[in-house]
Amino acid sequence: MDDRLEIGGVQLDSRLFIGTGKYGDDALIPAVAEASGAQVITVALRRVDLGAPTGNVMDHIPSGMRLLPNTSGARTAEEAVRIARLARAAGCGDWIKIEVISDSRHLLPDGYETARVTEILAKEGFVVLPYMNPDLYVARTLADAGAAAVMPLGAPIGTNRGLRTKEMIAILIDDQRLPVIVDAGLGRPSQACEAMEMGAAACLVNTGIASSADPVRMARAFGDAVRAGREAFLAGAGATRTTASASSPLTGFLEARP
Repeated sequence: MDDRLEIGGVQLDSRLFIGTGKYGDDALIPAVAEASGAQVITVALRRVDLGAPTGNVMDHIPSGMRLLPNTSGARTAEEAVRIARLARAAGCGDWIKIEVISDSRHLLPDGYETARVTEILAKEGFVVLPYMNPDLYVARTLADAGAAAVMPLGAPIGTNRGLRTKEMIAILIDDQRLPVIVDAGLGRPSQACEAMEMGAAACLVNTGIASSADPVRMARAFGDAVRAGREAFLAGAGATRTTASASSPLTGFLEARP
């Protein structure tokens, strides 16, 4: 059975996306990428100094990975469009993760501005993956605007609080024809596994790996968890019951032998 994830015409064997922020040393990124098995890696374009001869985060991104630049730092659709175009002009490809956030306290995505920039960039041929609140109507608007996937948050960025929006994400998974990639808030592999068991197409993890005591080992754990969750989803969980049900027949337990 071919169970690869397809986004923008590209087929992926791994359903774990990883980030490049918050590492104590960017030199860890290649080992984290290898341990995770991820094929897609996101980087904030504002962290990229294309003119720097050394010390550029891009120097640590394995060449075989698909780059997903993001518009972190954009507060309006216009700013996000400029960042996306700059990324493409700099040779970062046509994939773009949209982040439009104007509230610096809660760091929640602006659905209206995100929809505007998605429509503009999709028409320009970008493969647009918008970060969003798990709102049904925003997701539908993004799909109509040309998004290649939707990326609802599990919890606010950087909190490691897990699937606080679980019920809303479940609605999106049920409703959307696009891949639903759970982004932000996943701090433990078990949380990523749960998202995949629910039917999420993929998970993106940054802080949960980068802030752990051993990022390489944690990356491996997240990779295993995403694969396990996907297998469980495909297998289909058994029905739940409110009363006990014996795993083996109870009849004949104390019958006398002839």
